[in-house]
Amino acid sequence: MAKDDATAWAGLFRLSTETGQTLQAQIRQAVVAAILDRQISASMPLPSCRILAQKLGVARGTVVLAFQQLVDQGFLVARERRGHFVNPEMLSAATVASPKRSAETVDWKARKRVAFSPIPASSKSQDWMKAQYPFVYGQFDPSLFPTAEWRECNRMALAVLEIRNWAADMVDRDDPLLIEQIQARLLPRRGIFAAPDEIIVTLGAQNALYMLATLLMGNGSKVAMEEPGYSDARSIFKLAGCEIVPIGVDSEGLIIDQIPADVDYVFTTPSHQCPTMVPLSPTRREALLERAQRDDFVIIEDGYDSQLFDNSPQQALRSMDQGGRVIYVGSMSKTLAPGLRIGYVVASRELIAELRTLRRFMFRHPPANNQRAVALFLSLGHHDSLIRRLSTAFEERRRCLVQALDTYMPDWEVAPDAGGSSVWLRGPEGTNAALLEARAAKLGIMVESGDRFFAAGIADAPYLRLGISSIAAHLIEPGIKTLASLTQLRAIAA
Repeated sequence: MAKDDATAWAGLFRLSTETGQTLQAQIRQAVVAAILDRQISASMPLPSCRILAQKLGVARGTVVLAFQQLVDQGFLVARERRGHFVNPEMLSAATVASPKRSAETVDWKARKRVAFSPIPASSKSQDWMKAQYPFVYGQFDPSLFPTAEWRECNRMALAVLEIRNWAADMVDRDDPLLIEQIQARLLPRRGIFAAPDEIIVTLGAQNALYMLATLLMGNGSKVAMEEPGYSDARSIFKLAGCEIVPIGVDSEGLIIDQIPADVDYVFTTPSHQCPTMVPLSPTRREALLERAQRDDFVIIEDGYDSQLFDNSPQQALRSMDQGGRVIYVGSMSKTLAPGLRIGYVVASRELIAELRTLRRFMFRHPPANNQRAVALFLSLGHHDSLIRRLSTAFEERRRCLVQALDTYMPDWEVAPDAGGSSVWLRGPEGTNAALLEARAAKLGIMVESGDRFFAAGIADAPYLRLGISSIAAHLIEPGIKTLASLTQLRAIAA
């Protein structure tokens, strides 16, 4: 490639304004990729910053800064009056492409010792942000995300003294400030008061459930679960070899009388039942705790959608537990951001110590810099402000959604408004919600069919879950109006 062949050089770069990265970062990435792929010879100078800037349509200073950082990192060397060249040491250290292999000769399926349970297809399209009407559960709203406050906390976490606090290998420990903030700010909201050695940080609630299943469950373990219920938890327990016992749900939540006496564990989402959002009534909470003590089973309580202020404030089962039989699993995914993967488990100190040992052999600990940033976010009161803002916004959105459903889809049964960030619907008999979901997506309406929440994976279940966390209030009515036009199609019926 000739130095002055600017068109050819420009072909190495694919700059875009939609990646979320600066043009300078994209230029650096393109040069590094070309170096490691041996597309640039060490003897060939790169184009001048002026020529490359002109060809790429960017400011000359952008290219200058990109090249300078590559020099600082050792990818390029600057030679006076000759320009920038690839550092020969980088080429010698670059990974040599592995030789092409012949056909695979290992039968991995035969070697597998764990049978994965069927995993329901995710309803969360990667393009949900581009949808006109994103009734998507569990995603954040960029307009409500506290960008300035979060950036402030990350800058603070990158201060020299802070880096010294989190950069070392913490082995099996967690950031003490984060544990302190979970203990003082998050748990009391659910009536839970725990000692620091009764808390462990996880990579979200699902990671917490996976560790609990790995540590406590195995072939023959019997786990009672709500039906319909949290499909990912069901898959995790099946992966551990458990037998799943579906237990019905009604207007008061989990039906305690249906739980067999010989179960080992009961998994429940009592604050807002997944997916109906019905809270477990006080009477049944007491009954469940009594049954756990009498029949010697352990309760795994998922604080599902419980951090927001809503219409059904309830104490956690863990706060009512007198016998140490409740393991509480919490997460910040529904309030701060799901992409951060910050969750936690509250349980007896003996169990937490065992979980720390298990976690150490899995991934030691969640990234300490993220832990410190979240700890600072909590300590500065940003999370409390965010919860108030989200609670107000979600209350308005739920009201708009229920009104729109009553107007445009009156033949659909809406679960009682109990707060949280979604609404559960039951359609007329014969409705194929999965087909409705697929057709709605073509019109830019993202909804979630309810079949994946049933243990049997009902193919033509007439249920929908509509999330409100990522859709603006003014888009709810037109979105439901358009969705209603689809429900009138006879082809939606099974």
